[in-house]
Amino acid sequence: MAVRARERLLAAARELFYSEGVRAVGVERLLEASGVGRASFYRHFDSKDDLVAAMLDDYDVEYRTWLRTRVAELGGDPSTVFDAVAEHAEQSHFRGCAFLNTMAEIADPDDPLQARVAAHKSAVTDYLAELLTNAGVEASDHIAARWMMLLDGAVVTAGYMQDATPFSRAREIATRDLSAHRHPSPNSIGPAI
Repeated sequence: MAVRARERLLAAARELFYSEGVRAVGVERLLEASGVGRASFYRHFDSKDDLVAAMLDDYDVEYRTWLRTRVAELGGDPSTVFDAVAEHAEQSHFRGCAFLNTMAEIADPDDPLQARVAAHKSAVTDYLAELLTNAGVEASDHIAARWMMLLDGAVVTAGYMQDATPFSRAREIATRDLSAHRHPSPNSIGPAI
């Protein structure tokens, strides 16, 4: 069935691109891994780059839905973002961020795949700002941008160290940020006069 062929191609692309790299995996390898024929491939995708774009789009939605759900399960505190991503790294064959990995392989800054990476990072940053705003944090957009850099740094460092420790270090920094920028609670008692 045509829909299944598309799904199989996307599943093979996700696994192979993440484990071996976008440029290292050719169409022949994708066809072999997915069990889809060449004609069917080209019915669904104009090119390998078109498949990469579709795979990133699907993964973006899945990742952000997962992150939102997992953070809520962990209590909803903004700093639990780091815990969620650390768990993911520990429970998977972690090779870093699929978006950062793709960006690193694309030399042309005007390549449409670069725009997808930027859009994903922007959407995650917006989610961080939402969490921070809901937690009563001042300058939540500014802090969210800083946390996105912390998160990306932890992902890259955890990738080459093959260890999730960078996430706990990033969380420590984020927790200090959170304490320093939270609005005082309206129920808090001020200094005695």
